[in-house]
Amino acid sequence: MEKKAQSGHRLVLVPCPYQGHINPMLQLGTFLHSKGFSISIVHTHFNSPNPSNHPEFTFFPIPDGLTADEISSGNAVAIMFTINANCKASFKQCLTDRVTEQEPQNKITCIIYDEFMYFSESVANDLNIPRILLRTQSATNFIARNTLIRLHSKGCTPFPDSMSLNLVPELHPLRFKDLPISIFDTLENVLKLMANGHDVRTSSAIIWNTLDCLEQSSLAQIQQQCQVPIFSIGPLHKIATAASSSSLLEEDTSCIAWLDKQSHNSVIYVSLGSLAFISEKELFEMAWGLINSRQPFLWVIRPGSVCDSDGIELLPQGFSEAVGERGCIVTWAPQMEVLAHGAVGGFWSHCGWNSTLESMSEGVPMLCRPCSSDQKVNARCVSQVWKIGLQLENELERGEIERAVKKLMVDDDGKGMRVRAKDLKEKIEVSMKGGSSYHCLNKLVELIRSF
Repeated sequence: MEKKAQSGHRLVLVPCPYQGHINPMLQLGTFLHSKGFSISIVHTHFNSPNPSNHPEFTFFPIPDGLTADEISSGNAVAIMFTINANCKASFKQCLTDRVTEQEPQNKITCIIYDEFMYFSESVANDLNIPRILLRTQSATNFIARNTLIRLHSKGCTPFPDSMSLNLVPELHPLRFKDLPISIFDTLENVLKLMANGHDVRTSSAIIWNTLDCLEQSSLAQIQQQCQVPIFSIGPLHKIATAASSSSLLEEDTSCIAWLDKQSHNSVIYVSLGSLAFISEKELFEMAWGLINSRQPFLWVIRPGSVCDSDGIELLPQGFSEAVGERGCIVTWAPQMEVLAHGAVGGFWSHCGWNSTLESMSEGVPMLCRPCSSDQKVNARCVSQVWKIGLQLENELERGEIERAVKKLMVDDDGKGMRVRAKDLKEKIEVSMKGGSSYHCLNKLVELIRSF
């Protein structure tokens, strides 16, 4: 595929090297390319995107200084600190040398960077290039983590167990246990990483992968606090006109043929994301809960997600015989295609923001099992604000899983969630076809062209 003739506006996009951050950035790039912008992707060697998936972009890898031990640790917070400490100089050199040499006629118009790649901010300021911040998580989560930072500065953390179910003042319906605390590192380090991505004083704008119809009050609160315009242009996976897969894991599309054989709204799709880990005991309880529910299921068991194994070989003895043709297990699925399939009637999810948006966009109600960080905020909003799902909050146990799956898939409560999910899907479609997201996208393009 030949690169489309561009307008002379060259945009440099800097994604964070994790699945939940790479996808929205590349989806944004696909949309902007369709509007005539030339797109360069500057990315780390770690979790490098596949250039063949996006031949319309120019890709520039930069060294990130990560060691094999740091990568194998799985500590996302520590990895982000290392990247930000090591990438500033190489990013600046990349902009002044390689990117400029590739298309000397196209001066860099703007840098759009993920909030966790904050080294981009200082480089943009040094080179006097306008910059725009992309936030790939929800607006409500941003407010929740600001609250967490403020409480920590007052010495109120860690919270005692007795407070876990208490509502956080002015953050209804979030409880203290729902605040976005990560399991990957100490609270001190997590909050430091969050705070580093908060300075917007010299930013030209902030892009949010969300919608007014979902988070109007949170977005209004943020706009009051910001000196720059904010653009709620989500869901980004819906604006990419020619989006191809940007998955860091190989997708098994054979599950679509299996879905084609299932009844309408009968299948529960189970996927806990690209970073979550479960124990062998949790795998067992999930397996027996799904068996006992008698519902057809498509289950993603990611290699390495269970006890550093492939996971599938750890399933309980007799599992395949008990399930028969009622279940399908894959190592990774084409999630957007799965959620759009008519056979899928529910989504058991970790509630990462991308997964939550993708599920809502297809009108699929959710069974929420958050693991860390923003997932807890999203799960609480799904169950208590939008009321399109329910949350598994206790230790995973087969009886509770069986009841929850039946409640979501066949009971009257689940039918009500499905109706509300379909209504929300329609609101999202209206937003994209002439509503708030449509107008924000147009205003964003106008702003970039004005630089």
